Amino acid sequence: MSLAQSQVSYTVDEYLAQERVSEERHEYLDGQIYAMAGESPEHGAICINISGQLYNQLRGRPCQTFSKDMKVRSGPIPKMRHTTKGLFSYPDLLVVCGELKFHDRRREVLLNPAVIIEVLSPTTEALDRGEKWARYQTWLPELTDYLLVSQSKPQIEHYHRQASGEWLYALINELEKSAHLNSIKCTLQLADVYDRITFPIDEDDEEEEEA
Repeated sequence: MSLAQSQVSYTVDEYLAQERVSEERHEYLDGQIYAMAGESPEHGAICINISGQLYNQLRGRPCQTFSKDMKVRSGPIPKMRHTTKGLFSYPDLLVVCGELKFHDRRREVLLNPAVIIEVLSPTTEALDRGEKWARYQTWLPELTDYLLVSQSKPQIEHYHRQASGEWLYALINELEKSAHLNSIKCTLQLADVYDRITFPIDEDDEEEEEA
């Protein structure tokens, strides 16, 4: 998500109508429409690597993976035609288990993801950690796992909802380790998540080697 395309306030219906005919993707937050920035090669590769792992592990099971072209609504059910409240976002990857629940008959906005995965970018990290995460917790009752995946170092931050409703946090930051998504019985091995990814050289490491 980047800067709003204008300061005009749009209703949810106006946003969805525009998005259906747009060649580019846009996200929506409380009346404002935001153009989505392009992705780096590393971002795209990490998404493909994760998608491949999930596909192989979920084959033949009642859960399925969706890519970044599927929208998710995180907000109240629009009760008025001209409402501007809500978040409509395009997660990098998501998993839905069981029956798919949609915003309307067009079946283009999901309501019940069980897992959302975001690959962090400089332009989106603050939002992924802040407003989006707050909305996901508030408005997605079937969400059990939220993963933030770094593209600059081997690191996955994993939030998992407990039966009590509280969220536990785990940091996985070694290539030899894995992130375990017990709710969908899947494991993401960091070595496979970061397959063919070259990380930026740390300046401190370079100085140590030269010394």
